[in-house]
Order: sequence, then C-alpha cells, then structure tokens
Amino acid sequence: MNAPTDEQALRQRWMSALSRALPEEVERAWEATPDKPGYDILRLPQVGLAMVRGRAGATGQAFNLGEMTMTRASVRLGSGTVGHGYVAGRRPRHAELCAVFDALAQEPERREDVLARVVEPLESSARARREARRGPTEATKVEFFTMVRGD
Repeated sequence: MNAPTDEQALRQRWMSALSRALPEEVERAWEATPDKPGYDILRLPQVGLAMVRGRAGATGQAFNLGEMTMTRASVRLGSGTVGHGYVAGRRPRHAELCAVFDALAQEPERREDVLARVVEPLESSARARREARRGPTEATKVEFFTMVRGD
C-alpha cells in the first residue's frame, strides 16, 4: 500500500478530529463560525453499519470483529466543494457538520482558519479526554514478566 500524500494525510487528520469529537463540540464550532457558508445536502445523513476488523496482538491475521453503527452525510458548498462526514453511532447532525467542515477545509483560502479554529481545539479536547481516562487505569496496571530458569 502506498503512503498517503501530504494532502491526504492532512485531510485524514481533520476528518479524524471531526469524527471523534463530541457532537456538542462540533456544534459549538459551527455556531462560532464566521461567514457561515450556504450548502446543499447531497446525501442526507444515513445511519448504517460498518464492519470493524481487528488483529490479534495488533500483528496477527485480520479478522472481522463485529459491526458498529455509523452515520454518513455529504454536502456541497455554494462554491461547489463537496465534503463528506462519517461518525460512529446515530448522529445525523454531527455527520452533517463534519461534512461541512470537511468541505471548508478543502478550500485553500479557508483551510488555515478551519485547522486553527476547529481542528486543533478538537484534537486538544480529545487528548484531554484520553488523559483523563488513562489516569484511573494506570493505577491498576499490572506488569507481567517471565522469570527464566537457570539451567
């Protein structure tokens, strides 16, 4: 598989931040957006299932772990830029706003603003949530090791 280009990696970054954010965070970012663009919905938010794959020990053969609910949506800005949004769970508004921000971030004149005003704060918030969850579990962490018998 080829490595993603810089442009693809950047889009993966903002799509990940938007989809993993709390719905209320994305809604607040939209409310704070100056000069909200008009947009047409190309694909109404649809709830469906996606197959989740896993690997034993993160290195083994891939297997189907199970299905998860997801919501997707697509929009077109007045400028013609098309954006897509995919989120876990049943969150139509969240998927719609992710699609709008995806389209906005694709426009060169708005990209830096979207990254600075929306994506970076969402990434910081996600990091803070991860750290808050990590604290209580670190206290119960068990270190396993194997003693080698000397022969």
